[in-house]
Amino acid sequence: MLDAKYQRGFTADKLADSREPRIRKDDVGYFLMSLSENTKVYFDDYYRFLEMVYKRAGHERAILDEKIEQTSPDSVETLAYYRARGVIVDLVLQTVRRFYTDGANLGVVMTPWCFGTVMLEKVEVYRDRLGKGEVRDANVPEFPYYVIQYIDEIYKATLLELFDFPEKAFRMRWQYSELLKKYSRILTSITDSLNSVLGMVRNYNS
Repeated sequence: MLDAKYQRGFTADKLADSREPRIRKDDVGYFLMSLSENTKVYFDDYYRFLEMVYKRAGHERAILDEKIEQTSPDSVETLAYYRARGVIVDLVLQTVRRFYTDGANLGVVMTPWCFGTVMLEKVEVYRDRLGKGEVRDANVPEFPYYVIQYIDEIYKATLLELFDFPEKAFRMRWQYSELLKKYSRILTSITDSLNSVLGMVRNYNS
C-alpha cells in the first residue's frame, strides 16, 4: 500500500477472478504482456516499483519543504530551483497514486522504463501548461519565469534520480511516441472511413 491508505488497483483477488485474457499466470505470478513493448510485466514487480518510487519521491518532498522553509525569501534563484524540483516530485507522486489505484485500465501496467518515459512526457506537457498560465501550482509563485527555467534544466536528471535509472533509460522514448502516433493515424483513418460511409448513407437516404 501507499501511505497505508492507497491500495493496489489490481488486487490478488481481482487477478484471480479475472476473465481478462491478457492476464496470465506462471510459476512467478500474475503478469501481462505490455502493449508498448510486448514485454512480460509481473503485477507484483510493477507495484513494488511504484511503491519504491513513491517512497523516494515522498522523502524528497519532505527534504524540499525543509529547505524552502530555511531559505531566505531574498534567495530567489535558490527557491526557484527547489520549487521547480517540487513541481516534478509532486507530479510523480500524483501519477504514482493514480496508476497504483487504477484497477480498471490494464494500460497503466507497464515496465519501469516505460513508466519513466510516460512521466517524462507528463512533465513536459505540464511545464508547457505552466508557461502558458493554464494551471495553478502551489510550487509556482506569481512570476514563474525562474521556476520554469529550472524545470527545463533539471527535469530529466530529477526523474532519473527518483527512479534510480541510468541515463540511457530515456534514449528509447521515441518508440513510445512513434507507437502513439501510429495508433493515432490508425484511429484517424478509421474515423475518416466511418464518416465517409455515413455520408454515403445519408446521401442515399435523401
